[in-house]
Amino acid sequence: MKGKRLTAFLFVVLLALIFAFGQPSTKGSVERIKVHGKSLEGNLEGNPADPDVSVYLPPSYKKESKRRYPVVYLLHGFTDTDAQWYGFVKHWINLPAIVDKVFASRQAQEMIIVTPNALTRSGGSYYSNSITAGNWEDFVSRELVTYIDSHYRTIAKAASRGLAGHSMGGYGTIRIGERHPEIFSSIYLLSPCCLAPGNPRSAEALAKIEAVKTPEDIAKADFMTKAALAYAAAWSPNPLRPPFYTDAIVENGKLNPAVEIKWNANMPLPSIDQYITNLKQMKGIGFDAGDRDQPIASNIKILHQVLDNYKIEHAYEEYQGDHINKIGERIETKMLPFFSKHLAGK
Repeated sequence: MKGKRLTAFLFVVLLALIFAFGQPSTKGSVERIKVHGKSLEGNLEGNPADPDVSVYLPPSYKKESKRRYPVVYLLHGFTDTDAQWYGFVKHWINLPAIVDKVFASRQAQEMIIVTPNALTRSGGSYYSNSITAGNWEDFVSRELVTYIDSHYRTIAKAASRGLAGHSMGGYGTIRIGERHPEIFSSIYLLSPCCLAPGNPRSAEALAKIEAVKTPEDIAKADFMTKAALAYAAAWSPNPLRPPFYTDAIVENGKLNPAVEIKWNANMPLPSIDQYITNLKQMKGIGFDAGDRDQPIASNIKILHQVLDNYKIEHAYEEYQGDHINKIGERIETKMLPFFSKHLAGK
């Protein structure tokens, strides 16, 4: 009798193992690597030249060893990190869980997703080229893409490569995307900041910026003050002005008009007419924002109108929400299906 029970038990265990290992995995995997960037070497802030990079590999990646995948480069926002977005640190979003859900339900084709850690000493790179913060535009568009294509099974062509981002990352997406259609064929902006001039002007805001004298002061500053200091590192660098190596937006309590001109020149809406030919090459352009996220919602409406005027096809939506409360949902229901539609999978 005992022998029969043991046989039955082993049979049940065997069936369970067959079932477990026979089912395709519905979860992808995440690797956190370092990628060296010559374009980041020697930056005056002392930011690492080999930043961390999180890489999401889809469920089939390890099983289908000959399969190649499209890639989406997803840029995080100001003061965020890749670790926060990929679940290494608790945050308001867990990207791998969202992507797993989408791929398991077949709402989108499988793809690799890559996010560099663009947190700098001043809070964020704004994905711009600067001697102070580093040449982040070059790093993302050239060195990071080259590294990922050479170390992972990607479909190494623009038609299979997308660029997306949230907030500062949305800004970086249009900044880099409109300059490099030969590298990224589709872009998606999630609540993109900094599309149009909106520099600090009140006496209180300017006083807060001018009160920051040391790197330690940055840590104590409020969000908008930190953002202004990061703008300076990205858009008005000056190697002769330590400790921040920037030209500040404020001097002696007054707005510095020369610096404001530099900052405004880096805002996409005032300069977008220069990149219309490039934008027309895009296979897909999408952007959205919550109606309570001002001035971002107003600015993407202007972007929508500009693209309409040029007869450039795009996806645009203003939804009910703020700067972050619907981002996970937008990635799940809009961004990933958007790239699934526009990126070549073979």
